[in-house]
Amino acid sequence: MSAKRKLLFLVDDDATNLAVAYGILEDYYDLLTFNSGDRLMKTIEKTVPDLILLDVEMPEMNGYEVIKIIKNNAKTAHTPVIFLTAKSDSKSELEGLSLGAIDYIVKPFSPPLLLKRIEVHLLVESQKQELLYFNANLQQMVETKTKTVVELQNAVLKTMAELVEFRDDVTGGHIERTQKYLRILLEASQEQEVYKEETASWDLELVWQSAQLHDVGKIAIRDDILKKPGKLTPEEFEEVKAHPVFGEKVIAKIGENTTDKTFLEYARIFALTHHEKWNGTGYPSGLKGKEIPLQGRMLAIVDVYDALVSERPYKKAFTHEEAVKIITEDSGKHFDPILVDVFLSVADKFKKCTELDR
Repeated sequence: MSAKRKLLFLVDDDATNLAVAYGILEDYYDLLTFNSGDRLMKTIEKTVPDLILLDVEMPEMNGYEVIKIIKNNAKTAHTPVIFLTAKSDSKSELEGLSLGAIDYIVKPFSPPLLLKRIEVHLLVESQKQELLYFNANLQQMVETKTKTVVELQNAVLKTMAELVEFRDDVTGGHIERTQKYLRILLEASQEQEVYKEETASWDLELVWQSAQLHDVGKIAIRDDILKKPGKLTPEEFEEVKAHPVFGEKVIAKIGENTTDKTFLEYARIFALTHHEKWNGTGYPSGLKGKEIPLQGRMLAIVDVYDALVSERPYKKAFTHEEAVKIITEDSGKHFDPILVDVFLSVADKFKKCTELDR
């Protein structure tokens, strides 16, 4: 299918000039001719051309007066105008260009030159319109691309998280619940401006999503330990304690194949540090106080809360009130006391989530 032909308006009070220009251009463009600026104005209100060839010296309304009207009308302001004139002095040319004309062709004109200059200006105008469209839609394009990337990241995270839960059916639903609790704690911390400087650069949505991978290291734990219905032996517990380090290695391996590592860095920190304790008695590194990354300190609270209020083969579920009491008593021992205060301020929201999931 051939491209749609461009529409050009030819404006000149001299019938001979119109006929000559028409003869040169008719094989390449759709054309409308006008012998006065007034007639042009009546038509252009209804139909805007791709380009106007405008004579300067016309009676009643000259080309300079016509272009002023065209450029002051929002509907036609961006329509390219080329002046056709018998004048060849620089002063006249400068005046036309200053009024918004894109070119100045002296009559009598060379047919090849006229065709080429029109072709060039239409190409420039087309590229300009494409650029304007691109700029106008750039934000939407960026948002669409970002959404696609985030959706892909979330799909990877969710698949990896589900892989862990399929093996560890004893703690089914734990990952999804800890995500919900973490969102509550994150939003409350932000609202209360707790650790404001530390979280200023965080992408909270990615932080929340990446928490799905905090137990990914459990894929390295043997089934007879991971699914054991009773209490673990000290030797078995030592094997379980290795899952944060293995989780970090898994996430680092994923990161080797991607350039955007932001969400994986969040996931790595969650996986490695969520079993560290404020008093330094946690694992795997025995970090103490603020040596533990803030992400790990936050997840420690929600991870333990879910473990307490969930039933296990070796224990019954604690009530919400009992879980809150245990976490409060461990403030400054297992947990960051500042974050425990935030937790207590939204404990009722944790309870509602727990009741909905039961």
